[in-house]
Amino acid sequence: MFKKIRSKFDSAVATVKATIASKKAEGYVDSGVKILIAVVIGALLLAGLYALFNGTIMPTVTQKITGLFNYSGN
Repeated sequence: MFKKIRSKFDSAVATVKATIASKKAEGYVDSGVKILIAVVIGALLLAGLYALFNGTIMPTVTQKITGLFNYSGN
């Protein structure tokens, strides 16, 4: 039983050492850059769609929002 526990412990230590020694360049900066790129590409696609259709993409939503701001209180 002690050998089994020792074996699992040694395996876990080896995994931690391999993870620490890894030179993989995946960090916070890389993830942030990926997110920024995705947001910029999404914004460009949306702007392109608005320019292509030369108007409102979702007329129902626009009508409802306009109706909310034009509330007369009656």
